[in-house]
Amino acid sequence: MSESVGPPGDSDGSGTSRDAPRPQDDPAAGRDADGPGADTGTAGPAAGRGTSRRRRWPRWAALGASLVVLAAAGVGSWLYRKLDANIRTDTSAAAELRVYERERPAPVVRNAENILLIGSDSRAGDNRAYGRDDGGSQRSDTTILLHLAADRQSITAMSLPRDLMVEIPVCHKPDGTATKKQFAQFNWAYQFGGTACTIRTVEKLTGIRIDHQMVVDFNGFKDMVDAVGGVEVCLKKPVDDPDAHLKLPAGRQKLDGEQALGYVRARKSIGDGSDTERMNRQQQFLGALVNKMQSDGVLLNPARLYPVLDAATKSLTTDPGLDSLRDLYGLVRDLRDVPTDRIQFLTVPRQPYGPDPNRDELVQPDAKRLFDRLRGDAPVAVVPAGRPESDDRKNNGENNVSADTPDAADPNPTPTYSGNNAATDPCRQ
Repeated sequence: MSESVGPPGDSDGSGTSRDAPRPQDDPAAGRDADGPGADTGTAGPAAGRGTSRRRRWPRWAALGASLVVLAAAGVGSWLYRKLDANIRTDTSAAAELRVYERERPAPVVRNAENILLIGSDSRAGDNRAYGRDDGGSQRSDTTILLHLAADRQSITAMSLPRDLMVEIPVCHKPDGTATKKQFAQFNWAYQFGGTACTIRTVEKLTGIRIDHQMVVDFNGFKDMVDAVGGVEVCLKKPVDDPDAHLKLPAGRQKLDGEQALGYVRARKSIGDGSDTERMNRQQQFLGALVNKMQSDGVLLNPARLYPVLDAATKSLTTDPGLDSLRDLYGLVRDLRDVPTDRIQFLTVPRQPYGPDPNRDELVQPDAKRLFDRLRGDAPVAVVPAGRPESDDRKNNGENNVSADTPDAADPNPTPTYSGNNAATDPCRQ
């Protein structure tokens, strides 16, 4: 008769093992099943087998637990490899930047980081739904310089207008041919020479060394919004924009990924139709997205963080220094620890370009002052657009830059710019 390897309670309802002989059938037991000592476990071979089973059960439990741990580790390792493999690396941009290393600004503050975020407006592939595919050419629809303070107690995101008139240096096209140095609108740099050309243009404009870059496409943005369960916005008026795939009522509402993409890209149907207004809307939405991830505990919950990382990594193309899940999680960890009111969004001081009001130019010396502050890891402050400033400040240009007046109490005050932070409620502005 085979010996059972299950726990003592694995029975057919009588309280004894299905394979073990019952006491009344065991001549060696010499007792009735209901008699005294029937379950003392001190007599007969059945009692010996029960003791053996009880001793073996902890071993099987330990083995089972070990298998569970190994399985979990295997799944975790598979998920890590999957997310890590999602990320695309732009090695060509890194090679191009090495060629022009001598022309690039040097880092100034140890541990501070400057990351260039580029939103690609390519209409190729899955992005055909958002416009005509012109052969895969693309321009930087949205460009944000993300400055992470060395102490990781603040993050400043500075938007660069796509129509800003800038000096674009000599850049190499994908086919190896070189473009000429020219004065043109900023988003042409990405079309001419991709990420490397955009980085060199930004560095020439600002004097700020770009440490890393991340290019995000349309569908990746949509998936990230869906992964956090949607993001709330506040509309002053209803929106009906077929080109942006957007139809929304007025007031507070939660947008899914498709709606969010239309919301941040729409120009003519929301606000005054200007690119400035659109950049402000993008900044508010990114602030709301960060707030949602922090307030809902997404960044602290692996089960909720995984779909966000999956969506983000599928949509990213980065430099070799930021192309691993470990590197990206380091950024998430930094973001998690920064208070939402210290995550600030602003636009570089700009105004209509004299020869062509449909283009932009920098407001000086305010733009240079902002660039110097970020390069030196010095603080800046933001206030919502249109908020009245105190009498000792003046507004310069369309971007509402506040030039602080030095006083005896603070000879070097923090400059204030039009913008918002991640803690701002858009419905209370």
